[in-house]
Amino acid sequence: MAEPEKSPTRPGGTPAGPGGDATGGDATGTRDGATGTKGEPTGTTDGAGAGAPRTRAEASGPGREPPTAPADDPPPAPSRLLILGTGALSVAFLPFWLNWLRTAHPRTEVRLAVTRSAERFVSRAALGAILGGEVLLDAWPGTVDTPEPRLDHVELAQWPDAVAVHPAGLHFVGRFAQGLADTPVLMALQCTRAVIGIAPALPPGAEAAPAYRAHLKALERYDNVLVAPPHPGRSASTGRDDASVAAPLPALLDLIARHRSVSRRTEGASHARTV
Repeated sequence: MAEPEKSPTRPGGTPAGPGGDATGGDATGTRDGATGTKGEPTGTTDGAGAGAPRTRAEASGPGREPPTAPADDPPPAPSRLLILGTGALSVAFLPFWLNWLRTAHPRTEVRLAVTRSAERFVSRAALGAILGGEVLLDAWPGTVDTPEPRLDHVELAQWPDAVAVHPAGLHFVGRFAQGLADTPVLMALQCTRAVIGIAPALPPGAEAAPAYRAHLKALERYDNVLVAPPHPGRSASTGRDDASVAAPLPALLDLIARHRSVSRRTEGASHARTV
């Protein structure tokens, strides 16, 4: 695994983001919410429903809209980006981030997939309307009740310049770290040479748990995988700031861009030495 940043910096001018939740992820129960830094949008949500973002200066309560501040200086984005949203509750804010991405990087070709558990918190119809294209369901044909288009995992592995898993629930992190390939997108991620940026969203206690630490250790085997450390955030389940919130998408893209830049320089130097 490429060496992760201690704390991905939020690029100047990029939106603070609507916060995120800390959840157990795909195929497991989701738990809790998240918060940003002081004065920035936060979320206090749990498995009972997706709460709206708010700022610390505002009274808590539903009905508040995500921030829509423009990105004056957005981080670089790859030409072709594959995004996977997993069953962490903060996937409910994926429409916000997708809208930001289409505005900040209109030339970036984006393909979007969601897991079955993510559909509990966000609809593919809403995401597709913002994307202007089809949103893929990460499931093999015949494993869901409704007909789904065939996903070519080989083409999906070869197509992107980079992959962003945002948010990445604890269950997804564990499956990927163990080398599982039981869905088309997981299969593609196990085979791709594109840079994969992962933004975990974790419930209270998970970040220090032996299982999660072991998963991070296992990911060190991948030279194309980056993990953006989550930020402390408020859990709606506990009411305390003991959740681990997914890094904002702009911070994840910045991490990916810097890794790709270093890789290109390294490859260029290696080529020069062999000529």
